[in-house]
Amino acid sequence: MARPPLARERVLDAYESILIAEGERAATLDAVAKAAGVSKGGLLYHFASKEDLVAGIIQRLMALTDEDVARMRRSSEGPVAYYVRTSVMEDDALDRALIAVTRLAQGGSTAASDALRESRRLWAEAIRPHVRDDTALDLVMLLSDGLYFNNSLMSPGDEPRPFGDLVPTGAALAQLVELVQNAATRALVTPEPASDD
Repeated sequence: MARPPLARERVLDAYESILIAEGERAATLDAVAKAAGVSKGGLLYHFASKEDLVAGIIQRLMALTDEDVARMRRSSEGPVAYYVRTSVMEDDALDRALIAVTRLAQGGSTAASDALRESRRLWAEAIRPHVRDDTALDLVMLLSDGLYFNNSLMSPGDEPRPFGDLVPTGAALAQLVELVQNAATRALVTPEPASDD
């Protein structure tokens, strides 16, 4: 009788949590099995090796990225505003998968680094038709990276302030989204050279 997919997801959840909290070295097969509440044999039934766990968490990230890109494309606010606004971490499934795969990349996993680059490429390609040029695309992507990074500087339990904080919220975030959207979509106006008349 096949084990339910729930057990596989529980193992991936445990692996993800250990990667986030303690890093790649702490995420041994024994530690993951214990955290998932399964025997080591149960873990090995779903993931025959540590490499299979890495592949599983990368597969999770890519599936969540695909879902996010689809939401971005359907968003009534448009892809630019959606991407900037959602660059503020909310501790959702995508955030956790991104952090876990980043931990693997920091530990030297080429597959994890490749997956992070591919996720970023997919987001950029969804945004590209909605900005004026590659410089505007860089603006959106780099600002969003900065929001995501600054979010990681906050300590658990920190209360975000609306203005002047590491990560804008509420009205401050809305103003930032509007500013970036305007800058990224407005056509550049080249001043006419002064006439000698």
